[in-house]
Amino acid sequence: MSKRFEGQVVLITGAGSGLGRAAALQVAQEGANLSLVDLNQEALEETKKQILEAAPEAETLLITANVADEAAVKSYVDETVSKFERIDGFFNNAGIEGKQNLTEDFSAEEFGKVVSVNLNGVFYGMKYVLAVMKKQGSGSIVNTASVGGIRGVGNQSGYAASKHGVVGLTRNSAIEYGQYGVSIKAIAPGAIMTPMVEGSLRQIGGDNWEEVGKEFVQPNPMKRFGKPEEVGYLVAFLLSNQANFINAAVIPIDGGQSYKY
Repeated sequence: MSKRFEGQVVLITGAGSGLGRAAALQVAQEGANLSLVDLNQEALEETKKQILEAAPEAETLLITANVADEAAVKSYVDETVSKFERIDGFFNNAGIEGKQNLTEDFSAEEFGKVVSVNLNGVFYGMKYVLAVMKKQGSGSIVNTASVGGIRGVGNQSGYAASKHGVVGLTRNSAIEYGQYGVSIKAIAPGAIMTPMVEGSLRQIGGDNWEEVGKEFVQPNPMKRFGKPEEVGYLVAFLLSNQANFINAAVIPIDGGQSYKY
């Protein structure tokens, strides 16, 4: 495997599962040292265990933090710089779905909670990491938006609003920071089989969620869910120097579904 991240430091939020873990495994195998952030310490330990099996020489720093807390975000960035002295890549990925409901039934509390993690958390991460990258004169950020950030999904006011916000933040900051050698892009995953998507299917179908899942992917041109590692490959490419001139772009990875009439 090529070592596109030899000597580089990659910071990942939501690294305890799903897309965060898949991206961590991919960049670790390509030579990266990693700072891994998640709310769940046990999940982080499991990610580290899998990384060390796949890439025994990878150095990993584990940080338990809530991305919706600005002080905690400043702290995870400071800790990363304190240990590794730089941040080359940032996968700004932590997010939640929230409870599904029609907009009129969507509670203000739930809306605020989803926005605080998915939008404020992404903003805080960018705010503190961009200061580091600007000083370095290099760096790459990949934000996790969603197909729910480029079109309506239904029953997900908080999620759709926050993910559309991530797209706006990505484009705005990309235009500001390109001159400093920093590129910023977002990915828009469709239904990827992660614990979050399983949780979403359980909200719809309860114990019958797997059947609901089969039905759910029928409109997809590829008739299947995406795999976390497929997103991991994309994120690794986008964080690498090979993708430096891709800036302000939002890249769907959804089997083509968002382009279908």
